[in-house]
Amino acid sequence: MSSLLPDFPWDTIASVKAKAAAHPGGIVDLSVGTPVDPVDPLIRAALSSVAEVPGYPTTHGTPELRQAAVDAMKRRFGITGVDPAAVLPVIGTKELIAGLPRLLGLGAEDLVVIPEVAYPTYEVGALLSGSRIIRADGLTQLGPEKPALIYLNSPSNPTGKVLGVEHLRKVVEFARERGAIVASDECYLGLTWEGRAVSILDPEVSDGDHTGLLAIHSLSKTSNLASYRAGFVTGDPELVAELLEVRKHSGMMLPFPIQAAMTAALGDDTHESQQRERYRARREVLRNALLQAGFRIDDSEAGLYLWSTRGEPCRTTLDWLAERGILAAPGEFYGPRGNQHVRIALTATDERIAVAAERLTS
Repeated sequence: MSSLLPDFPWDTIASVKAKAAAHPGGIVDLSVGTPVDPVDPLIRAALSSVAEVPGYPTTHGTPELRQAAVDAMKRRFGITGVDPAAVLPVIGTKELIAGLPRLLGLGAEDLVVIPEVAYPTYEVGALLSGSRIIRADGLTQLGPEKPALIYLNSPSNPTGKVLGVEHLRKVVEFARERGAIVASDECYLGLTWEGRAVSILDPEVSDGDHTGLLAIHSLSKTSNLASYRAGFVTGDPELVAELLEVRKHSGMMLPFPIQAAMTAALGDDTHESQQRERYRARREVLRNALLQAGFRIDDSEAGLYLWSTRGEPCRTTLDWLAERGILAAPGEFYGPRGNQHVRIALTATDERIAVAAERLTS
């Protein structure tokens, strides 16, 4: 099965990482968007409060968790009309995305559409199901094709681009005309810095009809729960019920303590707001330093990354940064159109962000 897949991208930058690590002041690793700030005490308390429970968790999640997700989406993003029964916790959203085409029963006759510059797991999931793949950002690129699954990612990883309401509405209309499912990866929805990002389930986009739509949400970012593998998918009740049925047979259950932690995290907006402001401050420091160093920053109006270029091959830029003890991700990880960009993460401590800024501008 592994022969169907590309090389694991992070393995390809080992030598550049070693070069950056050799810097006298130590490495500033801005390559992987992994949280560095502590998990809020409220969440940790919820986790430990049920540590003694010995029984199996349910695949569907507790009613409290599903209601907390519905309430949080309404408070934070204005998403309404979600039935708690149409919320399904997942073992991290990467797991869901990698398995979604198979869970939906897609195969060699089916087409999966992914963004031209995209999180690599969209492609991996399609490859694992044996489906055909097209990279396309515009519907006209699809011609007469009838996709089975269309992935959206707004705000985008890696580019930070936000898709507007009209764009999303056109995708929904197109998908319904051609019988496609739309899976919208919205893991960065709570980290919008400029303008406004909306969910595929927003009434302005869906007209309150979630048929054929799936929204994928993660608590890894603003709740710092990457190590907990805490996410959920919601939207079309019939699609979620189908996913639930298959996952029940597969034993794909989120551990009960993690469900309790998610419930607490979704019920509290204070820690989420505090974390967002930490990233906002780091973004400002790093953005200013990159601009002073002669980089151009494209898109990046949301998310945890600055999509940056020096107008040269991304591996050349990677070496330039490594000489200064800074590690980034090459844009080619995310598709051919990313070959002159690097993805620079905001996920480092204030001290490391300050060090990176000083090295960039000295």
